[in-house]
Amino acid sequence: MLTFYLPQDSVARALGADAAAQALLQEAARRRLPLQLARTSSRGLIWLEPLLETDGPDGRFGYRNVGPEAAPSLLDAATGQLENHPLALGEVEALPYLASQQRLLFARAGVTRPLSLDDYRAHGGFRGLEWALRRGPDATVSSVLGSGLRGRGGAAFPAGVKWQATRAMPGEKYVVCNADEGDSGSFADRMLLEGDPFLLIEGMLIAALAVDAHRGYIYIRSEYPACVAVLRQALAIAREAGCLGDNAAGSGRAFDIELRQGAGAYICGEETAMLESMEGRRGMVRAKPPRPAQSGLFGRPTLVHNVLTLASVPSILADGAEAYRNFGCKDSQGTMAFQLGGNIRRGGIVERAFGLSLAELIYDYGGGCASGLPVKAAQLGGPLGAWLPPERFDTRLDYEDVAAAGGMLGHCGVVVCDQRADMADMAEAAMRFCAEESCGKCAPCRIGTVRALEIVRRLRQGGAGQAQDAQLLSELCATLRHASLCALGSLAPQPLQSALRHFPQDFGLPAEEARS
Repeated sequence: MLTFYLPQDSVARALGADAAAQALLQEAARRRLPLQLARTSSRGLIWLEPLLETDGPDGRFGYRNVGPEAAPSLLDAATGQLENHPLALGEVEALPYLASQQRLLFARAGVTRPLSLDDYRAHGGFRGLEWALRRGPDATVSSVLGSGLRGRGGAAFPAGVKWQATRAMPGEKYVVCNADEGDSGSFADRMLLEGDPFLLIEGMLIAALAVDAHRGYIYIRSEYPACVAVLRQALAIAREAGCLGDNAAGSGRAFDIELRQGAGAYICGEETAMLESMEGRRGMVRAKPPRPAQSGLFGRPTLVHNVLTLASVPSILADGAEAYRNFGCKDSQGTMAFQLGGNIRRGGIVERAFGLSLAELIYDYGGGCASGLPVKAAQLGGPLGAWLPPERFDTRLDYEDVAAAGGMLGHCGVVVCDQRADMADMAEAAMRFCAEESCGKCAPCRIGTVRALEIVRRLRQGGAGQAQDAQLLSELCATLRHASLCALGSLAPQPLQSALRHFPQDFGLPAEEARS
C-alpha cells in the first residue's frame, strides 16, 4: 500500500493541505490504488508547505508546495521514480535546513500523528515520565535544577528553582501552563500544541508528581481554536489510557488537566495577570511578592511555566541533565526553538542549541529577505524586543550576549524587514501597541506609554522642539523601565529606543541626539 504523509497544522491547512489531501484520495480511488494518507504534525519548514512526504528507500521523500492539481502526477511519481517530479525535494531529513538542527522539542515534528498515543510512544514518548516514576520527586527536581533549564516564556528564570520553591510549600498545589502565545512572530507554542500535545501533557504530569500537585490547567489564547480542539481530544485520550485521572500513569496519585481560554489580552502572557484571568477577574498584574510558588491560583502554591519549558522536561529526564547541559553555552543551556518570520525567504522553526549567531539564523537558515532586498533590521523577542541592524547580527543567540547587545531573547520570535521599512513607523506601532495593551494597574505604564506615543509622533513631525522632545523621551523611558510593575511597561521602551539608536535618520534626527 502506498502511504503519504501530509501535515494538518494550521499553516499547512491555510496553504491548501486539506484540498491537496482530498484530491489525492479522490485520484487514488479513481485509479483503484490503495492509498493511506496520514495527517501528521508539521516539520516547521513553512515555506515548503503543504509538504507532502512518502516512504522512500532512505527515509521520507518530500514534495514541496503541493496543491490539488498535482495529485495525478504525484501518484505517478510515487508509484514510479520518486525524483521524477518538478516538486520533488529528495530525502526530507537530509535537507540542509533540517539536517543541521538539534531537535529535542520538535523531534517528532512532521513524523507523528498528533493524536496517536502509539506514535508518541514509538518515538520516545513517556520515557521521561517512566524515569520520574522510578526515581521519585526529589530526583526529578534535582535533575531539572541540574539541567540548567530556564523559562522559555521570556523571563528566563531557572525552572528548577521554581520547582524547589513549589515543592517546599504545604497544602494543595497547582501546575499551570501559560499557552497565551501573544508575541508577534512567535508560533512555536501553537505548532507544538497542535502537533505534539502529549509532550506537554507528559511534561505537566512529571511536574505535578515532582511538586505534589493534583490539578493542572492550560491557559490558552482563544485565537488558537485548532489548538483547543486538539488539546481537548488529547486530554480525553490521555484519560482513557490512564495517563490522567485518579491513578495518573499508575503513580497512585491523582492528577488531571483542565483547559481555560483567554479573552485575547496581551497582558495575560504575564503569569500573575493570567492567574487573575483564570480566577474570573480582569487580567491585571499582581504585585510580587508573594510569587505564584507561594500564593498563586486561588491563593494556593502554583508552578507556572510556558509551553516550551514544560515540554523540555521529558527529554531532560529521559536523556539526563548532563546531556541537556551539553547543548548551549554559558548560562544558556539546552536548545531553543527560534521562529523566523516577517520578510524572510525561508520562514519556519529552527531548533538549535543556544549560541548560533543572528546572522546564521537570518541568512543561512532564512535565506535573507523574501523580497530580494537587503535586510534592514530584525526584531528579536516579540513586540517588546529590540530592533537590531545587520552590523549587530554577529550577536550570539544566548541570554547573555543578546542582553549585552541591548535586546532580549524573549520567546525567540525573529521578525525581519527589508530596506523599505520605516523604523519610525515600527517604533510608533510598538508604542501604540503597549499603550493599548497596558492593563492600567500602575501609573508609569498606564500614563507613560501614552505620553511616549505622543512624543514619538511629535518627533516624526520635526520642528524646533525635536532636541527637547528627544531628551524628554529618554527620561520618560527610564521611568517606564524602572518604575513599571511588570515587563510590559519596563520593556515598552526597548523597540522605540533601539530604533532611535540604530536608525535615527528615519526619525529625522542626527545620530548624537538619538543616542543621548
